Amino acid sequence: MLVLNEADTRAALPWGDLIEALRVMFRDGCEMPVRHHHDVAVPGEEAATLLLMPAWQPGSYIGVKMVSVFPGNTGRDLPAIHGSYLLSSGKTGQLLAIIDGAELTARRTAAASAVAADYLAAKDARRMLMVGAGRLSLNLIEAHACVRPICEVTIWARDARKAEATAAQLDLPGVTVAVSTDLEAAARQADLISCATLSSQPLIRGEWLKDGAHLDLVGAFKPSMRESDDRAVERASLFVDTRDGALSEGGDLVQPLRAGIIAAGAVRADLAELAGGRHPGRTEPGEITLFKSVGAALEDLAGAILAFERSRPN
Repeated sequence: MLVLNEADTRAALPWGDLIEALRVMFRDGCEMPVRHHHDVAVPGEEAATLLLMPAWQPGSYIGVKMVSVFPGNTGRDLPAIHGSYLLSSGKTGQLLAIIDGAELTARRTAAASAVAADYLAAKDARRMLMVGAGRLSLNLIEAHACVRPICEVTIWARDARKAEATAAQLDLPGVTVAVSTDLEAAARQADLISCATLSSQPLIRGEWLKDGAHLDLVGAFKPSMRESDDRAVERASLFVDTRDGALSEGGDLVQPLRAGIIAAGAVRADLAELAGGRHPGRTEPGEITLFKSVGAALEDLAGAILAFERSRPN
């Protein structure tokens, strides 16, 4: 049985291979039950949460991601979130690998956005704005640079020091990086905007989006959270990773749906339809596109299979 730590997992998931693995998995599909969400009592503390996200390809692989969220860990100087991925044989049930869940999640999330951008962003998109400076920011920049000729990256975060720290870590040949404190000015110039924040209020406004821009919304994974305003949703052609997930969990679409700003039918395609050639993606040079993701278990399965097959002994 393989055990892949954070560094092992990162090394086993190079961007090009991971992006293609997700594209194929979305195209071909897999069995993906609704995720399990359980409250776990912790005596004397706020309850913890256990998340179980299974997916499988019959006769091939079975995988499940286990994530625990213990709010009380903040007082113990421990991470609140822990996660592992268990990959088993779909023929025998034998456990094949335990993979670092946090690194797998971060990389597959960015790769899914890159798959979407390959269909939705302008072919000549060169200027990227990264909104947010958390763990996902570097992953998103690197993944998008694999599918589009990004040569200028601007990073904006509420804490400019975090944006500076993220900029200092970015090392992509031929790519210049800068930090901006003027979000509107940076957004108006960007060909591709990627947001990965925990914001509960809109950050990107539709009036800022230039013709042909692509907006990638990765944060705001609860209905109460939001990274874009109603005008952005109104102006853009809307795409999602999965309809069930994005239309029930992603605040950027859930809130305008509830307000009657858009209807569920406004979503033009999901990643399965894009990867399967059932929708062409961007159709006009000046079209504004918006992709909203909340994550799906098939992304974890695709990444775990790739990591296992690249790492197992010959």
